Amino acid sequence: MVLHYDDTKAALRFLVDVPGFEQVVASPDEHGGIRHAELRRPGGGALVSGSTRHTDSVHGRTRAGASAVYVVSDEADAVHRRVVNAGGEVLEAPHETRFGSGAAAYVCTVRDPKGNLWTFGTYRGPSPE
Repeated sequence: MVLHYDDTKAALRFLVDVPGFEQVVASPDEHGGIRHAELRRPGGGALVSGSTRHTDSVHGRTRAGASAVYVVSDEADAVHRRVVNAGGEVLEAPHETRFGSGAAAYVCTVRDPKGNLWTFGTYRGPSPE
């Protein structure tokens, strides 16, 4: 997954401090921003982000704030607490729900400073038959 931000430094601070990603790479650009960043989730998963200032690749033509991300996590309550403590926007507090597949999940949805929606929940996909 690749997400783009106008202010990648602020986005990295949010993604590390609030949802709890770990920063692995942050390559600076000539303007004092971040050209490319890579983040990991404890327990698995990765995210790549970049600046909307850099349009020299196909991914660089993506506008910021236009994504919805689902993160498999057993930490919906902890993420919710960190978002509230940081003064962030909670769209849905932790709650039980059912996805289109009918599977139950415990989820929380927040909005990052650029407008991307992040849902953290226990749904791990359909069960193998």
